[in-house]
Amino acid sequence: MKVLITGVAGFIGYHLAKKLIASEYDVDGIDNLNNYYDQRIKLARIEDIRAIGGNFQFKEVDIAHKESLGKIFQESEYDVVINLAAQAGVRYSIENPSAYVESNLVGFVNILEECRGNKIKHLVYASSSSVYGLSEKQPFNVNQNVDYPISLYAATKKSNELMAHTYSHLFSLPTTGLRFFTVYGPYGRPDMAYYKFTKSILSGEPIEVYNHGEMKRDFTYIDDIVDGIIRVIHKIPGSISNKDAYTHAPYKIYNIGNNKPVSLGRFIEVIEKECGRKAIKINMPMQPGDVETTYADIDELISDTGFEPKVQIEEGIKKFVEWYKKYYGL
Repeated sequence: MKVLITGVAGFIGYHLAKKLIASEYDVDGIDNLNNYYDQRIKLARIEDIRAIGGNFQFKEVDIAHKESLGKIFQESEYDVVINLAAQAGVRYSIENPSAYVESNLVGFVNILEECRGNKIKHLVYASSSSVYGLSEKQPFNVNQNVDYPISLYAATKKSNELMAHTYSHLFSLPTTGLRFFTVYGPYGRPDMAYYKFTKSILSGEPIEVYNHGEMKRDFTYIDDIVDGIIRVIHKIPGSISNKDAYTHAPYKIYNIGNNKPVSLGRFIEVIEKECGRKAIKINMPMQPGDVETTYADIDELISDTGFEPKVQIEEGIKKFVEWYKKYYGL
């Protein structure tokens, strides 16, 4: 099987590429290597992928550039496309909305068009738990209403799901969207809270704790996320039962989370333990675009693929802090 991963220099793309290559898949990866966060960590991820050998090709390409993306599809024949390229971040979408329109909307339409034109067997793409907005129904179920996003980032991810369904319906393009729930682990994104907390605690600097640490997140370790994606690759919509009464297209949406929300306060305690230091906390109010709780109902993913999250925060944070100290030479 030949796979194209977009956003391969990103956190999830990097780990997925390594796992697929180790499992003897042929993998091509593209990324625009933007400067949303330190490019050096993105380049280090690419070098780390190359270091394991296997059949891997990387090219610097932006999915929003239609011609450049088209050349990638012309040069190789892919069985599966995994679209992880996107402008991430809830708060940044308030500061720079045009970046989200360009990457998450224009770029995603370009991906859909290339998949349609090149008869791709399965498009798997990243959605987000952010689409649930302020929904009070817990745990979040893929069949509940998600028409009221509270950030532009969430709105673009909901738009991706709608556009994917259109292409599945009109062109019989099999698509699967994955609503990721707070992914963390080694080589993570430096803009994520756990990364910033670790950096500040180890350096003796204060951390900002939003909503007084009362928020809860369904923290999901990267290895579990990668396992879920690989399981989904082989479950092409149309070959499995469609539980959504509103569509008969080859289209699926799954939650992919740990199914065990943890309070932000508890999460910080685990980081403190692994760092061997107490955090200097500055309590802050809830930020615009944030939600109090995320909690994934993963029953459909379990039923269809046998997915089972295995890594709890104590083990996951321990691995992250060990990586962090090694990576930064502490």
